[in-house]
Amino acid sequence: MTEPKVPAAVRDLDRHVARYRREFPNIDPQVERIVAAIFRLNRRMDLAYARQLRTLDITNAEWEVLKELVLAGRPYRLTPGELAKRLGLTPAAMTHRIDRMLDDGLVTRTRDESNRVRVIIELTPKGRDKWLEAMRLASGFEEELLSDLEAADREAMAAMLTRMLVRVEATQPDATGRTDDLDQP
Repeated sequence: MTEPKVPAAVRDLDRHVARYRREFPNIDPQVERIVAAIFRLNRRMDLAYARQLRTLDITNAEWEVLKELVLAGRPYRLTPGELAKRLGLTPAAMTHRIDRMLDDGLVTRTRDESNRVRVIIELTPKGRDKWLEAMRLASGFEEELLSDLEAADREAMAAMLTRMLVRVEATQPDATGRTDDLDQP
C-alpha cells in the first residue's frame, strides 16, 4: 500500500520547522509552523493581488489611492493631505502618485470652490470601474483561498486573528511608532 502524497507546502513547512529546531532547539515547533504559514500565505496573497492589478493596468500604489477615495464615500473626494495621511505617505510621494493617476484618467485634481488654496482629488468613473473590477478579482481569489474552511472555521479564524492583531497593535507599534494610519475604518 502506498502512503498518501504529502502536499509540497506541508513538506516545505516541515523542513522549515526542522531547520529552525536544529539551530534553535528550544523553539516551539507549533508557533514556528503557524508563523511560517502566515508569512507564506501573506507572500502568496501579495503576489496574487499584484498579478490581478497588472491585468487591470494599475499599480498597488494606485489601488491604494483608489481604495481610499472609494472608502471616503460619495462624492469620492479627498485632499492630497488627507490621502497622504491615510496612506502614511509624505505629501511629495502623494503628489507623485496623483500625477501618474491624472495621466491615466483615474482621478481629477481641482481647486476647492470655497477655498481656492485647497486642492481636491476626485475619483473618475474610470477609476471607480478599475476599483470595482479589482474588488471582483480579489473577492474571487479570497473566496478560493478560504474554500477549505467551513463557516464556523472562518468565524473562529477571524476571531483568533483579530485577537492577535489587537494585542500586537497595542504592544508593538510600527517602526515610526504610529499605527493609527495603517487602515482607516
